[in-house]
Amino acid sequence: MAELAVGDKAPEIVAKNQSGDAIKLSDFLGKRVILYFYPKDNTPGCTTEACNFRDNYQSLVQDGFEVLGVSIDSEQSHQKFISKFDLPFHLLADEDQKIVNDYGVWVEKNMYGKKYMGTARTTFIIDEQGTIIHIIKKVDNKNASQQIKDLFA
Repeated sequence: MAELAVGDKAPEIVAKNQSGDAIKLSDFLGKRVILYFYPKDNTPGCTTEACNFRDNYQSLVQDGFEVLGVSIDSEQSHQKFISKFDLPFHLLADEDQKIVNDYGVWVEKNMYGKKYMGTARTTFIIDEQGTIIHIIKKVDNKNASQQIKDLFA
């Protein structure tokens, strides 16, 4: 699949959230969506990013955004992650890696010379009609919310 770009229609998502509820991206038409992909629940960088979105969630909602996190972790893993860090937004389980592949963020990574496949930390901003309006490939875990706010300042 070709890499997604600004101006592309965001691929539809149908996935279970932490509670086992089916969530569709199209459920959020009429709102701007922060769709953030992260490698793994309960890891330092991913926790920092999720807590940054948590700490700024009300401000993001007031600005007309909905936040959706996606990783290849299970619903049960997401439940524990949300419970441990009091996260107020949906985390979508992508155990079959369909969403990460549809969005082009399932990539070869390299750690200490060992190559493996994993999720590239990436944030897509999707407008009210379902079109990608920004893609952040260099996510600053500690300031993920501010990176987004700066785009609309």
